[in-house]
Amino acid sequence: SQVEAIAQFIDDGGNVLVAGSSTSGEGIRELASECGFEIDEENAAVIDHLNYDQLADTGDHTTIVANPKNLINSEIIVGPKNIKPLLFRGTGILADRENPLVLPLLTADSTAYSYIPDAPIKEYPHAVGKGTILIAALQARNNARVVFSGSLYFFSDEAILSQVKKVNDNQVHEQSGNANVISAVSKWVFGESGQVRVKSVKHHKEGEKEAPASYTILEPVVYTIEIEQLIDGKWKSFVANDVQLEFVRIDPFVRVTLKSIGGGKYEAKFKIPDVYGVYQFKVDYDRVGLTHLYSTTQVSFVNLIQF
Repeated sequence: SQVEAIAQFIDDGGNVLVAGSSTSGEGIRELASECGFEIDEENAAVIDHLNYDQLADTGDHTTIVANPKNLINSEIIVGPKNIKPLLFRGTGILADRENPLVLPLLTADSTAYSYIPDAPIKEYPHAVGKGTILIAALQARNNARVVFSGSLYFFSDEAILSQVKKVNDNQVHEQSGNANVISAVSKWVFGESGQVRVKSVKHHKEGEKEAPASYTILEPVVYTIEIEQLIDGKWKSFVANDVQLEFVRIDPFVRVTLKSIGGGKYEAKFKIPDVYGVYQFKVDYDRVGLTHLYSTTQVSFVNLIQF
């Protein structure tokens, strides 16, 4: 089936952007389920009686004004938050908050809920308040990226170019902030931003330049890793202050924050523990919006006296 083919495409590292609506078909629902999301029932829409757009809404309060403050705290994925209000018309998305791979990119306000607009509310809505996700994302363990929007309208010229006037707010915004978010999210989901990679790894005894065949316990060692980030289509030096190195046998013997020495290079100096065996230099860098960076280098350490 098409859903299986798309799921396989994601498993193979492919990136997918899906925009649904209140009338999303079974295929989109099934695909969402494969990715750890749940799209609300057919014909359900996100409703907010206190945050709808007076200019575009038809009376059912489903053309909602979403606050940019409700965007995920990751400029790499969604761009800056100091933008105009966002226009959204569509259905709500539910996600397993315990799943560390699922990211709620944009949530509704606390006064919103997802339900069939013209139906009497006889049961508790599936999605309520900030638990109502408007746009969700998944970065899989293979770094494949998937973005699900409950609204195709969010991406439309109409939503991008429309004036915005939230109910009970006298301010009229000449244009929504949708274009900013669309640009950032589309670059991220298709791998044009948020990509990091290891360029090189080196280790050696302090005072030397080349890695020895083996180290002796208690020797001072220098470890250097060079990391690059994709920026505007070019690989450039990665800048961060929270990259850590673990020196592992079974458990980490040493855990240290790497020091930036410029040009995307990060360095750590430490003394080898007095326990000989086979060790690994390990960098496991996992941050929201960036691809998972993982590097291991195996080395052996011998005792001071060998017979």
